[in-house]
Amino acid sequence: MLGSDAMLPSTTLQEMAGSRSKDNHNDQATLLQQLTTESQNEASQGLDTKSALEIARIINHEDAKIAAAVKKAIPEIADVIDQVARSLRDGGRLIYIGAGSSGRIAALDASECPPTYSTAPGQVQYIMAGGPKALASAVEVNEDSEELGQRDIARRRPTRKDVVVGVSASGRTPYVVAAVAYARARGAHTAAVTCNQETPLSQAADITVVADVGAEVVSGSTRMKAGSAQKMILNMITTGAMTRLGYVYENLMVNVHMQNSKLVERGIRILMSACNIDRAMAVDTIKSAGRSVPVALVMLRAKVDKPEAVRRLAKSDGNVRLAIEDNVLEL
Repeated sequence: MLGSDAMLPSTTLQEMAGSRSKDNHNDQATLLQQLTTESQNEASQGLDTKSALEIARIINHEDAKIAAAVKKAIPEIADVIDQVARSLRDGGRLIYIGAGSSGRIAALDASECPPTYSTAPGQVQYIMAGGPKALASAVEVNEDSEELGQRDIARRRPTRKDVVVGVSASGRTPYVVAAVAYARARGAHTAAVTCNQETPLSQAADITVVADVGAEVVSGSTRMKAGSAQKMILNMITTGAMTRLGYVYENLMVNVHMQNSKLVERGIRILMSACNIDRAMAVDTIKSAGRSVPVALVMLRAKVDKPEAVRRLAKSDGNVRLAIEDNVLEL
């Protein structure tokens, strides 16, 4: 077993990450030519000669293909959802790692979990090549460093409880590939989210989710179709996992974190809808539940007091439906 701060030797990385061989794959130009996301799109030929209306129509026509590409990867997405749910239930973490547009999309998904599902900040994390400053400005040179990828994931000390998801449109970003390979060597569950087939990243990960969206309207601009596909997939992963954990009741965001007036109002409306009660009763119950919608919901649906509702939620690992039924969570 590697020490917590140990780096993987390059030979190990090549085995686990399917690193580029000395012939074709060492030639970056050749590799890029093989990527669907880097090819030219016939539908957008002569784009610079088009009117604004024509440009918008071309982009919209290409965007319409995204959902179909994601649909083909649903079985793999479901596998990742279940693994993330199990890991979070058992005290593990979901850690995204990415670079450029992919990293920013990962950061967005991670940062929206606490206000949406009241998750602890450490439960869903992101690692961005170049650090937080790269969210607002490009630091693309870091993408090429395997050493930085290993170093940054090593700092999070991944274990077998965690799920590490590498996000890379090309599937060949050295920073991401090396980080996923390191996490897998440490025993973490790993997944790849990419838009190209048979990539080094897919070889580094346990599960690969491929959304083959084809060539971009602007060649190589993977913030477009590829980015949209990645956003959809990451939304599916966290929404699916949180739903499996019971942080959604019916289709209601019952674990909403009521930190501002909009979210307080959302919590009130959720309770009114779930329990078919008027506003006054919803407000009173939320107050008596300590401003917790899940506790209030269990109190009303199970007809129990606050201490019993809290006990049931603890027993079910926060699964609202199971708390109402006084059951335990099994995944």
